[in-house]
Amino acid sequence: MSIEPQVLAIDLGTSGMKAALVAADGTVTGWAEREVPLHVLPGGGAEQDPYDWWNALADVVAALGRSHPDHLRAVTTVCSSTQGEGTIPVDADGEPLSRCITWLDMRGASHLKKQFGGFPAVDGISVRRIARWLRLTGGMPSTTGKDPAAHMLLVRDEMPEIYERTASFLNVLDWINLKLTGRTVATVDSILTSWVTDNRRPAQIRYSPALVADSGIDRDKLPPIVACTDVIGELSPSAAAHLGLPLRVQVVAGAIDNTAAAVGAGTVADNQPHLYLGTSSWIAAHVRRKKTDVFAQIASVPCAVPDRYLMTALQATAGANLTWLRDKVVEYDDPLVGAGHISRDEGSIFDAFDRILPTVPAGANGVLYTPWLYGERAPVDDPKLRAGFFNISLDTNRSDLLRAVFEGVAFNTRWLSGAVNKFLGAPVTSLVITGGGARSDAWCQIFADVLGVEIRRDARPVAVNARGAGWIGAVGAGLVTFPEIADLARNDEIFAPDAKAHEAYEDVFAIYKTLHKQLAPVYRRLNA
Repeated sequence: MSIEPQVLAIDLGTSGMKAALVAADGTVTGWAEREVPLHVLPGGGAEQDPYDWWNALADVVAALGRSHPDHLRAVTTVCSSTQGEGTIPVDADGEPLSRCITWLDMRGASHLKKQFGGFPAVDGISVRRIARWLRLTGGMPSTTGKDPAAHMLLVRDEMPEIYERTASFLNVLDWINLKLTGRTVATVDSILTSWVTDNRRPAQIRYSPALVADSGIDRDKLPPIVACTDVIGELSPSAAAHLGLPLRVQVVAGAIDNTAAAVGAGTVADNQPHLYLGTSSWIAAHVRRKKTDVFAQIASVPCAVPDRYLMTALQATAGANLTWLRDKVVEYDDPLVGAGHISRDEGSIFDAFDRILPTVPAGANGVLYTPWLYGERAPVDDPKLRAGFFNISLDTNRSDLLRAVFEGVAFNTRWLSGAVNKFLGAPVTSLVITGGGARSDAWCQIFADVLGVEIRRDARPVAVNARGAGWIGAVGAGLVTFPEIADLARNDEIFAPDAKAHEAYEDVFAIYKTLHKQLAPVYRRLNA
C-alpha cells in the first residue's frame, strides 16, 4: 500500500526536541523526543546550546526511521515549530558565536531601558517609542528583557567582540532553518519580538527603517523576512546526511510554537479560539486586523495564515503549576498515587490527578490558589506576582489543595477570557483545548465549569505543535489549503459546563479578582 507524502514536523521546545511524521490530512504517525539541557546562569541568564538541538534532531529522526521506516521514506517536506524569543548570534559561516539566549533570559533588561529610555516614560521606556511600536508592530519589547530586542543589546553591550563578528542575529526557528538549508532567513512571526518590523499589512511584513535605526542594532545583522509557508530551499548535503534524508526534500519556513499551535488545533477560521495548556498557556484566535489592548496586554500579530493576524493572550504559568505539584507536593512513593507503582511520566501523573480531583467538590472546600509562580503576562503584566494558597484550615487536606491548583489556573484563564471577549467583539461560547494539560479529563471539565463554555478537546493534544508544523509544511508544499484544515481537525470529547458548578465558581471568581487587587502591592514590596 502506497503511503501519502509525509512532512517531517520538528517541534523544538525548551524542554526538548520532538519530531513526528504528519500527512496532509493531519494524521500523525510516529513520535520521538529527546531532552535538551537548559543552562541557568547567575543574574537571570538562561541559555541552550544550538548543537544540542541539532544532535537531538538527528536522534529523533533516527528513532522515527526505526519505528516507521516506510513513512520516513515518504517524507517530501520538512517544517519546524520552535520555541520563540531566543537569540543566536552567528558568524558569516552560520556558526553560533555563543549559546542561544533563550526566552527565559532577563539579563538584557537594563540595556533595553538604557537604549529606549526618555521622558516621559512608562516603566523606564519612552512613551514616544511605545506609541510608535504600538502603531507599527502592535506590541513592544518586554521590559523583563526576555525577548530578542533586549538579547541583542546584551550582546552588543556586554559581548562586543561577539557583536562585531555577528553576521546575523537569528531566532531559534531561523537557526534550525539555516542548518537545514544553508539559507539565512526569519519568518514573519520569528522576527516579531525583535520589534523592528512594520506589521500594518499582513501580506507585506517588512523592516521599518525608523524602528531599526532606533533599535541600536546594525541593519545588516537582521535576516531577510519570509512567510511561514514559503519554501526556502532543499536540504543541504550536510543536513541530508545528518538526518538520513534525500537531498530533494524541501524545507518550508515554519513558525514559532504559538503560531503553529493555532494551525495544529484546526482553529484557522476568523475569531475561532483555542486554549493551549502547556507550561504556560494562552488563548489565541486568527483575526482580520491588527489591534492591541494595552491594558490587558493582548495583541494581534503576524502569523502563518495569509492576510490574517493571530490574537494571543498569554498566561505565564499553567502546567508549570502541575510540575510544581508533581515535584514539590506529590511524592511518587505516596499511597495516594499508587504506593510507588506510578512511573514518573506526565501521563501517569495526569491519571493520578484524575482519580483525586473528582473526590473534591467544586470550590475545593473553600481553598483558593493563585497560579502566579512566575509573575503574570495577561490580563495584567506584573512579574512581581507570586502563587499562594488561601483559606486553609485544620480541615483542609491535600486533595483540596490539588483541586485548588487546577481551579486557580482556570480562574486565571477566566480572568483572561473577559479581555479576549472584548478583543474579539463577542463572547466566546466554545473553545478547542489542546496542549499537554488537555490530557486531564478532570481539568477539561473544570475549565468548562469555570468558564461556562463548551470545551472541545483536541484528539491528540500533545502533538498540536508538530501537527501545526506538518500542516504549515503541507500548505507550503501545495498538499492542502488553510481553509481545508478546519474540517480535518479532530476532537475526541466535548465537555459541557455544569450549571450548578458554574454558579458556585462565579462567587469564587469574584473573590479571586479581589485577591489580586489587594495582594499586588504586597508582592511588589516582597519582590522588590
